Amino acid sequence: MDVKIVKGMLLGLAVGDALGVPVEFDSRRSLKAEPVTNMRSFGTWGQAAGTWSDDTSLTIAVMESIARLGKIDFQDIMQNFLRWFEHDDFTATGKRFDIGKTTRAAIVRFARKLLPPTKCGATTENSNGNGSLMRILPATLYLFGTRGKIGGDELEIIHEFSALTHGHAVSKIACGIYSLIAAQLLNGKNLSEAFTLGMNDAKNFYGADDSFKIFSRLRDENFAALPEEKISSSGYVLDALEAALWCLLTTDDYKTLALKAVNLGGDTDTTAAIAGGLAGIFYGAEAIPDEWLKILKRRDYLEKISDDFAAAAKFEI
Repeated sequence: MDVKIVKGMLLGLAVGDALGVPVEFDSRRSLKAEPVTNMRSFGTWGQAAGTWSDDTSLTIAVMESIARLGKIDFQDIMQNFLRWFEHDDFTATGKRFDIGKTTRAAIVRFARKLLPPTKCGATTENSNGNGSLMRILPATLYLFGTRGKIGGDELEIIHEFSALTHGHAVSKIACGIYSLIAAQLLNGKNLSEAFTLGMNDAKNFYGADDSFKIFSRLRDENFAALPEEKISSSGYVLDALEAALWCLLTTDDYKTLALKAVNLGGDTDTTAAIAGGLAGIFYGAEAIPDEWLKILKRRDYLEKISDDFAAAAKFEI
């Protein structure tokens, strides 16, 4: 597996994130009237064009830990999350500006040494935001790179990654489904095949779990044919997963996918980051518009992190 896959993943995620930052929380109706067509400045968070948010920062935090240690160490990963939270490390501009409440609460629990790392994530039903899904791909790539598969043992580790901040079964399963689909892309399948095969794998692994029932729309062979008005793009992890996968299945290139995800409105940066990470794996970094990459903050840093991570995951460089 080539390091280009890692760069495609991270740059695809970061570009989607940066496209969505200026319009986060904007309604779909307002974006229909004035759709995003390029990188924007200011907007919701007052940031310069190309600035990525917590989605990319926490993804980098995971990658940096694995690259430095050459292994998964949940204590160290949470320490990196704390570095980001308290000292603005792993940010696009040197200043953190966005964080989900469930992620914040988990990091505070860790800082206060109240619980071990994989017990810090909330387990209540109303704590199923998309904060673990948006940063799970490094775990998926590392496990696939070192083990050659995402199976039962690997899914249990994916669940622990989720539980650092989001410990409810729904969040864990969402991360598992996403990882299984990513694994099929890494196996060389196209987007439609990866979705179908990944969902079959998910059904085989999670079929007896009551929490898997809420993912029923993703098990419907007509999921991609759903009209846009049936797709929600909120911060709820199920909505985020559905929206990202729907965008992937209904577009044919990275640019169209990223803009479609952002213009759904709502949690724009995270929907586009989740979709963009998988699209980056499939299409590659070369498919991302050059004008967007030129504006993207700290691109060299993102590429260096990708190189280091690929080496740690025993990817061919």
